[in-house]
Amino acid sequence: MAEHYDVAIIGAGMSGLSAGIRAAHFGKKAIILEQHNAPGGLNSFYAKEGRKYDVGLHAMTNFVPASERRAIFNKLLRQLRIDRAELDLIEQKSSRVAFPGVNLRFGNDEGLLESEVEAAFPGQVDGFRKLSETIRDFPDRDLEQPYQSARSWIKQFISDPLLEEMIFCPLMYYGSAVENDMDVGQFVIMFRSIFHEGLARPAEGIRLLIRVVLDRYRKLGGIRKMKTGVKRLIEEGGRISRIELDNGEEITADVILSCAGLPETYSLVDPSIIADQSKDAGKLAFSETIAVYETLPETWGWGDDTIVFFNDSDRFVYEAPEEQIDLRSGVICLPNNFEFGDRPLKEGLVRVTCLANHDAWCGFSEERYQAAKEEWFGRIQNSILPMMPKPTRDHSGELVATDMFTPKTIKRFTRRARGAIYGSPRKVKDGRTDWDNLFLCGADQGYLGIVGSMLSGVVIANQYVLKG
Repeated sequence: MAEHYDVAIIGAGMSGLSAGIRAAHFGKKAIILEQHNAPGGLNSFYAKEGRKYDVGLHAMTNFVPASERRAIFNKLLRQLRIDRAELDLIEQKSSRVAFPGVNLRFGNDEGLLESEVEAAFPGQVDGFRKLSETIRDFPDRDLEQPYQSARSWIKQFISDPLLEEMIFCPLMYYGSAVENDMDVGQFVIMFRSIFHEGLARPAEGIRLLIRVVLDRYRKLGGIRKMKTGVKRLIEEGGRISRIELDNGEEITADVILSCAGLPETYSLVDPSIIADQSKDAGKLAFSETIAVYETLPETWGWGDDTIVFFNDSDRFVYEAPEEQIDLRSGVICLPNNFEFGDRPLKEGLVRVTCLANHDAWCGFSEERYQAAKEEWFGRIQNSILPMMPKPTRDHSGELVATDMFTPKTIKRFTRRARGAIYGSPRKVKDGRTDWDNLFLCGADQGYLGIVGSMLSGVVIANQYVLKG
């Protein structure tokens, strides 16, 4: 007879783990099913040649002081019963948006960005202040409304096209599944989380966060099965009656929460749905290069920037590129440049993220694929040089390790349709599907980023596991 659970959660990413904690805390018999041997989903880590690399995490958004009890991040930690001190959070130094001839610096003091806008766009500062105030007071209920173009909405505040592009660049790169636009609700969430609140990271990176969340789930008695993928969700009478696993076993559950994504989840119920061809599959995929140096970036003059969102022209294009990689824009992350104080990281790290063409990378033979990675690694590294201070010395000989992931990597390890990290452009904000006991959490429910993903798991578990 199949084992029965109160709730079965597909995916041990941050949303799945957070949903599991909420369920287990209230005595629900919960199981998390993960196809791989490492938790974290789109925010995880891996080992290569003796080094551990973070995947996904540049920084955690929504950083606020512990004293701000009404802030989303602090509320989330209370819901998960996690002691903030366990995360050992390190604040960013400061970050910037870099366009030709104009830089806008921002940090965990929101006044910095306003002063930068006033200096670079003096005729726009009143509109920017009004935009910021409107976002601060934006009704939470309006975040759940149907899609509305943020590109159209922002024009009531900002009339300078360049400033508009510079505002959208970091917000899209950190949270939009829509080409060249965002939903107003998502725009508001990302503006608040990055510009009003700020960025930080656990001192040890994503591994520390995963360890803390896993320990909490485990201590509450939650069950977690790794290397246990879901093959099929069997529907009967408008409900999911059974869950068939890749190993042929079956389990049952009163409620199923899927972190797999919208088209991916539907294809588990109806295998005739090909996720890559679904109208709901995302189009935006990314690549990332990682360069490891034996010295820290500050020793060659790159010690001030934590994250740089860059674009090489006045117009920001955020869409699936025709070439394998779009070098016109991207995100440069320097993990050393958080406020580590007297305990710096031992090696220097430079991570660069760019938009990538899924079809091109997944269409290569293995030999061509490896050659393309080597070619594009060098091109990406060279493309960021105009965006960074001129190095005070040649540090190229200090490079000790490199790696690169592509849409093919993401698709292989997450099964995410088209390697789209941010999932489908169609978000299901209430988490409901066509089946009474199957709900979405994670990216395709609509909350993005690490904190957003965790919040999604909590919200959906509260609504459909605890209230249901």
